[in-house]
Order: sequence, then structure tokens, then C-alpha cells
Amino acid sequence: MQDYTADKDLANIKLLAVDMDLTLLADDGSQPEGMENRIAALAEAGVVFCPASGRPVPTLELPFPGSAGTMAFCGDNGGNVVYQGKIIYRDRLEPELWRKVAARAVAAGDNVPVLCCYDHAVCLERDRAHFEGIFKYYKNIRWVASYDDVDDDANKISLLFPAYDAEPAFASIYQPEFGEKLYVTNAGREWVDFMNLNVSKGDGVAHLCDHLGIDIADAAAVGDTYNDIPMLERVGHSFIVANAEPHMEAHARYRVPSNNDRGVAVLIDALLAAKQH
Repeated sequence: MQDYTADKDLANIKLLAVDMDLTLLADDGSQPEGMENRIAALAEAGVVFCPASGRPVPTLELPFPGSAGTMAFCGDNGGNVVYQGKIIYRDRLEPELWRKVAARAVAAGDNVPVLCCYDHAVCLERDRAHFEGIFKYYKNIRWVASYDDVDDDANKISLLFPAYDAEPAFASIYQPEFGEKLYVTNAGREWVDFMNLNVSKGDGVAHLCDHLGIDIADAAAVGDTYNDIPMLERVGHSFIVANAEPHMEAHARYRVPSNNDRGVAVLIDALLAAKQH
């Protein structure tokens, strides 16, 4: 696989979409130093910086308090897209679909269902013991005894697997059972996410490009795992971090240093340097 330096058209990039966990963020959850300055420099160079994540937009905005007003956010795996504080795209799951997923998940008993409702999440009282795992991504949580009477609009339902066995559950249960009606994706070892079939990080980035008048060939994406595949395959400049699993090499053209070696920052610096020539 080619190193990121083999991309000779970095100067053409107008949008940079990056995954968060294990991509922008190091294993300890920290960002590269100087990201606020880099984001400002990107904006000055005509490049929109866009975190793209399974996290909801309100949580996605928290790490960027000084920059959020200039940025885009592709939250809920593309189900909620915001640019400079304004919603430009928002999807909605039919209750009939998410209720079937929730019922299957509750019956399985080995996971924690999280109904994602744009600015809050709805979780079951039985799962309060997993508060820390949920709160990492969802800061506003409404607890209910069951999902029977929940009528909140939602764009995603996610299952947290505390035993880190999301991948086999995704492959053997949830993709086979729900894959024809929903886009089911594995977000690392902890999460399985369910969205409408026309919702993915790739679709979210495409909506953003349409809104901004940017050719998606001039968009770049950086990722590490399954739910990044749609955006990596959609954009003109695709990168994976060195810590991505080997199967991800089939879905991107270039490799950047690992998350712990601050690969996204390295790429941004190279992009900015290319813009100056």
C-alpha cells in the first residue's frame, strides 16, 4: 500500500473527513497537539475539516470548542450532518424498524441498546450499570423501563457489547437478520450500528459536498475500520491509519502514520504544505 506522500494531488483537497476513535484520537483518547491551529489553517486554505463518526453531533462538537463554528460534523454515521452550526442533512428511522432491532437485542441479552435521537439517547433502565460506556459517546441520556412507549425521532440504533464481541455478533446475527432493510455496520469491537440503507459516512460526506459545491473527487477521508469504508470508497483521496486492520487496505489508496503517531496531523501538515506551493 502506498504511503500518503505518493498522493501528488493533496493541494486539490477541499474537504477532509476524519474518523475519531483510533484515527484522529490516540489510544488514550487525546487529540494531536495543535489541532485548533491546524483546523484554522485548513479553513484559511479553503479546506473544510469534518469529523465523521458514529457519535452524535453534540458529542462530536465537544472536543472542538474553539473551532466548531468553522467546521462540519458528520454525526451518527452520516445520519446527521451539520456545517457551521446549521443542519444540512438529517435522516429518520421508521419506528417499526428500530423496534425490531431493539426487541432482538433485548432478547439476546448480551448487549446494551442505545436509541440515537440527534441530541439525546434513550436507554433502558436495566442498563444503568453500563452508564460509563454509554456516556463516553452520549452525554444526554433518557432512561426508560422499556421501548414500548418511546416515540422519539431517531436516526440510528446502536448496540454496545461490553465483552468486546461486537464483530462476531455483527457477522453471525445482525447483518444476516437485518442487512436487507437496514445498513448494519460494525464500529470496532464494541458497537454494532443500524441506520437506513441510504445512510453511511460516505452518504454524509456526499451530502456535505453537495451543500458546499465541492466535487467529491476533491474530498479526502481518513479511517480505520468497517464503518469508515463507505466514505473511503466514495472520496477522491482515501487514507487509512497504520493501525487499521489489514482488511482495510482494500478500501483506501494510501496509508498515514498510526493514531498514536498522530497520522491525521501529519496528513494535515502535508496538505497545508502542498497548498503553499
